[in-house]
Amino acid sequence: MGRLDARNPSLWVATTPATSYPPLDPPLDVDVAVVGGGITGLTTAYLLQRDGMSVAVLEAGRVAAGTTGFTTAKMTSLHTLTYAELIARHGEDKARQYGAANEAAIAQAEAIVDELRIDCDWERRTAYTYTVDPGQVGRIEAEVDAAVRLGLPASLVTDTPLPYPVAAAVRFDHQAQLHPRRYVLALAEAVAAAGGRVLEQTRAVAVHEGGERVRVDTERGAVTAGAVVVATLLPFTDLGGFFAKTHPNRSYALAVRIDGEAPDGMFISVDEPTRSIRPAVIDGAPGLVLAGGGHKTGHGDPARQYAELETWARSTFPVRDVAYRWSAQDYLPVDGVPYVGRSPRRHRTYVATGFKKWGLSNGTAAAMILADDLAGRRSPWAPVFDATRIEVSVSSAKTFVSENLDAGKRLVSGYAERLHLPPVTSLGPGEGGIVDAGDRDVAAYRDPDGTLHALSPVCTHMGCTVTFNPAEKSPPPKSPPPKSPPPKSPPPPPPPPPQPAPPHPAPKPGPQPPLKIEPMSIASKKPKPPKPP
Repeated sequence: MGRLDARNPSLWVATTPATSYPPLDPPLDVDVAVVGGGITGLTTAYLLQRDGMSVAVLEAGRVAAGTTGFTTAKMTSLHTLTYAELIARHGEDKARQYGAANEAAIAQAEAIVDELRIDCDWERRTAYTYTVDPGQVGRIEAEVDAAVRLGLPASLVTDTPLPYPVAAAVRFDHQAQLHPRRYVLALAEAVAAAGGRVLEQTRAVAVHEGGERVRVDTERGAVTAGAVVVATLLPFTDLGGFFAKTHPNRSYALAVRIDGEAPDGMFISVDEPTRSIRPAVIDGAPGLVLAGGGHKTGHGDPARQYAELETWARSTFPVRDVAYRWSAQDYLPVDGVPYVGRSPRRHRTYVATGFKKWGLSNGTAAAMILADDLAGRRSPWAPVFDATRIEVSVSSAKTFVSENLDAGKRLVSGYAERLHLPPVTSLGPGEGGIVDAGDRDVAAYRDPDGTLHALSPVCTHMGCTVTFNPAEKSPPPKSPPPKSPPPKSPPPPPPPPPQPAPPHPAPKPGPQPPLKIEPMSIASKKPKPPKPP
């Protein structure tokens, strides 16, 4: 997930052209620098331009190639079961703000589609959160009651267009679905056409505030601005502690062609495992985008999740074939609301994170809040999304402690596991894992031709040991861009990182190609486990 040349592209990536915006050629000075070229960053840039500000969008890879390009593409204010919990945690006023912001986001996106005449398969549809378990009906009824109190288009139903019976469902009218990458690519074109700078292959690495200006350092030089919006999945410059106030979760999706018509509506279950359903046209044929099988990042078995999702799809719908499969990752906030606005301990740095898998509506709402703030207006929804808030509820505190204890356990267990690793020679063609390379531990992958590639097994975020994903592959990254001015003779590109692949029998004994090891930050052979946090 997150590369346009991935070997498991989403439906949205596979049916849109690649982009070729230029990289940064410093110096550059703008009113607002936006880091991140997804729906949040580009919507923010578009709205700021309408207010007369000069903007630059800095994207490390290609626009709409991250979570935006790997979503299920529903834009709705019905976020499974949300509103009863929000009222309990934050009170009715803030719960109403959250619902109103997401409803306004749908209307804003529709207005942009009309303004720019975007061909993105925009459709208004009914959304349902349902259960097939009679024991869950009470939760459905409580959600409907809460949503109606907040003025949302909710009703309780027991019949849906699904091909199987449900015990009860929350129905929200006048929601929407779209082709998210076509939509965001049109936003990028509009920003560039209006004089904004859309800069790809420009990775931001640091943000420095000083006086009336902020400097964004990138691998290609610096950008100065009056303010910076960090619209990445998780802020890379994290003075706000968002890594501790959110936790990553991975989900899996299939785009399948079916015989007959797709159910009319967008659906998601409250039962486990979660099942998400929405109609789609795939190569001119009726189809569905199906998703589910979410788990904490690093905990689940991707191959098993894909297999279970496909088995369920084929047993439930008249599936002709699976056209695409992909995964996505998002961050879940501990108190149920994204963090949007001025970053804690900063004056000119703004953030938007923790969209809890509803990034198309929450990301658009975040852009509206940020654009208002930067233009000197106070958004009516800003209080509930306040990025500087401190969680005080008992349930939020429990989630915070639980998730960070889990992270601590992962940190310690990862180091402990590295004390007893198999040798690198145990990897067969197409296999990868954390192995002992003799003088160090490495995250290694053996190509089908037998060549080994290795990286540090240590995540640069908190020092945890990485986990191998055997179900997905991505091509090796291109070599890092040289800083301006470029050298006359750039060095050769580095070898590819470990790439996941299906299991393969171990190699036959005999001579093997040498191990290629990339520069590594931490890779001691026998690490000492740190003390638990």
